[in-house]
Amino acid sequence: MKSEEDWKKCLSPEQYRVLREKGTETAFTGKLLKNKKKGVYVCAACGNPLFKSDTKFDSGTGWPSFNDAIPGSVVKKTDFKMIIPRTEVLCAKCKSHLGHVFPDGPKPTGKRYCINSVALGFKER
Repeated sequence: MKSEEDWKKCLSPEQYRVLREKGTETAFTGKLLKNKKKGVYVCAACGNPLFKSDTKFDSGTGWPSFNDAIPGSVVKKTDFKMIIPRTEVLCAKCKSHLGHVFPDGPKPTGKRYCINSVALGFKER
């Protein structure tokens, strides 16, 4: 595990703010929002595979959205930052903040993993 000083050295300031300080990028600004290529989305901090491209969908929210994560790739934690509790999504490998998951996604899972684009990398097939 890296120290916070190590994370600051290897992440951009925006990545550090989102991934390590649980920030949120501005909607509709992420470079991977409109990505339609086939491949795997990985954690921008550690490279852990998180989401397959065939689970990505356009939720209209301004952040990349997925209806399922790769099994064992993420952990969920209750987030009390807002008045209503939300389910935070963290990378299972490095525990970096990725975004949140909501129960309003498409079938078959009914889930919407709302993920900050800056928290992701992409490996094309």
